[in-house]
Amino acid sequence: MIVGGGFGGIEAAKALRRLAVDVTVIDRNNHYVFQPLLYQVATADLAPGQIAAPIRQILRRQRNTEVLMAEVVGVDLVTRRVHFDIEGAGATIEHKEQSYDVLILSTGVQQSYFGHDEFARFAPALKTLEDATSVRSTILRSFELAEVEDDPERRKALLTFVLVGGGPTGVEMAGALADLAHVTMVKDFRHIDPTTARVVLIEAGPRILPTFAESLAERAHQQLVSMGVEIRTGAPVKLVDAEGVVIGDERLRSASVLWTAGVKPSPAAAWLGAPTDRPGRVLVQGDLTVAGHPNVFVIGDVASLEQDGKALPGVAQVAMQQGRYVGKVIARRLAGAAAPKPFRYFDKGNMAVVGRNFALLEAQKLRLSGFPAWLAWAFIHINYLAQFNNKLLVMAQWAWTYVTRQRGSRLILGRH
Repeated sequence: MIVGGGFGGIEAAKALRRLAVDVTVIDRNNHYVFQPLLYQVATADLAPGQIAAPIRQILRRQRNTEVLMAEVVGVDLVTRRVHFDIEGAGATIEHKEQSYDVLILSTGVQQSYFGHDEFARFAPALKTLEDATSVRSTILRSFELAEVEDDPERRKALLTFVLVGGGPTGVEMAGALADLAHVTMVKDFRHIDPTTARVVLIEAGPRILPTFAESLAERAHQQLVSMGVEIRTGAPVKLVDAEGVVIGDERLRSASVLWTAGVKPSPAAAWLGAPTDRPGRVLVQGDLTVAGHPNVFVIGDVASLEQDGKALPGVAQVAMQQGRYVGKVIARRLAGAAAPKPFRYFDKGNMAVVGRNFALLEAQKLRLSGFPAWLAWAFIHINYLAQFNNKLLVMAQWAWTYVTRQRGSRLILGRH
């Protein structure tokens, strides 16, 4: 049984496709999302269906695999049963349970507000397709409201976009937002000038992109500034409310605050009663199992494993490689062969894109920025999309956007 249909869960299911086992994949959504491109949905560059695919469609050729759309609420290690809820007609909830021989938990992470969960109401995060379409509507609605606003101060707040967190998501969102406002929509309005929109990126640490080499982070900083992004480093946010944010003693008024800082693991550790690291990720052994439970694997962002004295990062490549490794462990067990060597992550490097024609690539001793890195970023991201039709759609949309500077999905959905 695989809980979670993200990067790690899908790779684990694929690794088991030729084995004489019955595989059940459980996820609360019916779709797999290529999360690195969520920000492009949020900034109207791509449509939701271009970066997502039904889990059933991805695994439809695996005759040994079934898919359940349900929300797991607990695990009983003694009876080896997973408890989950299924939402029925009329929003009724039906509780069910199912037994397992081997359990693979790949439940990912959720947004962390560092003990200030009250910020969530005013500063949405970007973790799901629903988040992305909601953020897109918020951004586009701000321009529409500014177009009919007579109060200059209120109009200024509507055209001020604040991103809290200077990691890859914050940097990529800031660049895409600046391009949307200062290039794409520049001729679309009659009463406002979209080029006056402020995009403010706030980072509590001393610099943006702390996981990248300092030289690359500085180039990204310069690129964002050249695009009109205001960057505030060493500036922890004290308050987020309906009026905007408070940084130190300064009130920054904004109708659109987005939270791009920090994550916390899912409640998998609580289900297992397993030891965790400080952030709450499950401590796993070298074969990715939980101590004392050789039939329970934990992989991806919810797992904590050190390599060369450092905890493995919560990135897609770690989860994918761990999913494939678990498949190898199970195959060896079924064949009665010796267990493989402990899991070791092969680091393929970090990437981040900063607007049009500019990206960062850091792999081993290679450090690249600018247009060549942007081409590499585009090729790699298209290659990792789940379905062939997604690859074609995204390539076509990016080509159209590159030539025309027009975004493909500027739709406001839902009511404010």
